[in-house]
Amino acid sequence: MGEYLQVTKVIKEYSYTRRSKSFDVCLYRLSAMRPTGWWKLFPRLHYALFNSSYRDGNDFGFHKKRGYNNEYDEAWYLRINQDVAEAVSRVDFKSGLEHYKVFGISEGRFWQRSHPRVYEKWIAGHQTSETYRAPTTPGPLISVLMPTYNPKKEWLIAAIESVRNQNYQNWELCVADDASSEESCKVILCEYARKDSRIKVVFRETNGHISEASNSALALATGDWVALMDHDDLLAPDVLAQVAACIHAHSTVRMIYSDEDKIDERGVRHDPHFKPDWNQDLFYSYNMVSHLGVYHKPIVDEVGGFRRGYEGAQDYDLTLRFIEKIQVDQIKHIPKVLYHWRVHPESTAGGSDVKPYAMYAGQRALQDHFQRTGSAAQVDLDSSGYYRVHYPLPEQPPLVSIIIPTHNAYKLLKKCITSLCKKTSYRNFEIIIIDNRSDEPRACKYLNSLSKNKDIDVIRDDRPFNYSALNNKAVSSAKGDTLCFLNNDIEVVTEDWLTEMVSHAVRPEIGAVGAKLLYPDGTIQHAGIITGMGGVAGHAFKSFPGTSRGYMSRLMVSQNYSAVTGACLVIEKEKFIRVGGFDEINLPVSFNDVDLCLKLLEAGYRNFWTPHATLCHHESATRGDDFSPDKIERFTKENTFMKEKWGEILEQDPAYNPNFTLEYEDFTLAWPPRQNE
Repeated sequence: MGEYLQVTKVIKEYSYTRRSKSFDVCLYRLSAMRPTGWWKLFPRLHYALFNSSYRDGNDFGFHKKRGYNNEYDEAWYLRINQDVAEAVSRVDFKSGLEHYKVFGISEGRFWQRSHPRVYEKWIAGHQTSETYRAPTTPGPLISVLMPTYNPKKEWLIAAIESVRNQNYQNWELCVADDASSEESCKVILCEYARKDSRIKVVFRETNGHISEASNSALALATGDWVALMDHDDLLAPDVLAQVAACIHAHSTVRMIYSDEDKIDERGVRHDPHFKPDWNQDLFYSYNMVSHLGVYHKPIVDEVGGFRRGYEGAQDYDLTLRFIEKIQVDQIKHIPKVLYHWRVHPESTAGGSDVKPYAMYAGQRALQDHFQRTGSAAQVDLDSSGYYRVHYPLPEQPPLVSIIIPTHNAYKLLKKCITSLCKKTSYRNFEIIIIDNRSDEPRACKYLNSLSKNKDIDVIRDDRPFNYSALNNKAVSSAKGDTLCFLNNDIEVVTEDWLTEMVSHAVRPEIGAVGAKLLYPDGTIQHAGIITGMGGVAGHAFKSFPGTSRGYMSRLMVSQNYSAVTGACLVIEKEKFIRVGGFDEINLPVSFNDVDLCLKLLEAGYRNFWTPHATLCHHESATRGDDFSPDKIERFTKENTFMKEKWGEILEQDPAYNPNFTLEYEDFTLAWPPRQNE
């Protein structure tokens, strides 16, 4: 009964609603209490808390009568519980699920990859400081900048000690106190400066806020590199050693950033942010660099340090000005959690709503960046708190050739063409239908009627099905400077989908542009392609509810992916031809879109995915299955070809953190990580 009252108190305290923040706080409190049977008392709340789709406002799981056991993953459970795997092999238990029901619940084990406490178990085995030794060769002097203003005494001490406890010794801590009114802060700083000569402190006479205080700390720095740290956060013991090793390994590097997580008032780590390698368009959506960011000091000095008036986004503003002075290959990412943000009511780590002025400052900083670089892009702050960059179309919007391969499928094709003509606000397009041996009377009649439309060209191709060859043939007939490859089972959802995609496709640095594709039930079919997933490639967030935010809100913001699907892909014709189009010899059916995108990457372009162009995909409704012997043989050849040609990038997709699994499409943890240097 006591447990029932405890859980009831937590639920009442945090107003059981579907607001994600309320759920997260409620979940955190319940997880900390670790009640052993509360899920039996509150099954609906238990489901909601442990299923992100419901927290995001979609309770489709209940409609399907999904229970917690339906979320159980036998292979994963045995992988992270080797003792259970051994017991199952000895037939002590029939399965891992039997063990979980009998012992796992009371022992605090986890059955679900997305369980919030799984991260604690994961870091204990895969992200400890003992896994990395400091280099024995002398490294660069790294200046850690720490502005302070009335920090909590114990947190300031912990922050300073996390610097002093580094297993790399060539550092200096540059502290600028911004006229703190708390005398204890000054006492602590003076004491540390007295006992450790590497700690430099300046006391500002007047409060100038974070930008001016950071500049005061910067003025103390004598190292070639500066690292930015808040006065209440923590550094992992090996962070500076990792940075020094990166600098040693890459002589041209000028900016380095790491993964990060959050730490609460009781010292519990949670909410890891596993970042991709440099992803410029994601960085334009939000500050993915954040902590720990390390910068070459001569360039920081060149751009003028921190700017007053951008408080709350001063790091973002600095990074935007910094990247204008360097090349993309001079930015390196260390895929390890090396920085711990302190979460408390006043911290930015507690949520963007804590410091809304920071979001507006970031918007101004990003708009300034585009003005300095000569771009006409305009920056909006969307309702979710992220930046959306609008790129203008040319004064004369280009003619877009929409290429649609088809075989029979009268109903699907008609729905596709009708939605294109009635729902697409971008009007300067032609449609090229490449018909592959249609023989159904209704389909043939419909194709004949379409051929009479001056804006629709119907091309007949009677060769055996070869997706690459069909599209390449259609390109040779295309009048447009921009191409849109579209499956015949696509239906338009947002009217400005083509405007959005073309506005990015015409950017000189962008290769292929992909859209957000939904299944008819509203779940995600395509939101970018992750290479290496399932062997060659897989779709990010597949089957997530269409309203989901995704990991670190990546379903809500524009970004770069290594590849996007050919089911709806927009690209300038000149770029398509430059890289050789689709490979109709080696990839007649599968992976030709992935291969095209990787060729674009190799040629120096960035591929782009936008959630602001949404279409419905009745996936592969006319392709048939791939289980006949000849199709299996063909798929095996295509699979082998991709692995032999693109092996390295398939193993380490730069848009996907190596701490994530390649077995699932939900951005959950890899056991173990695929890279653990």
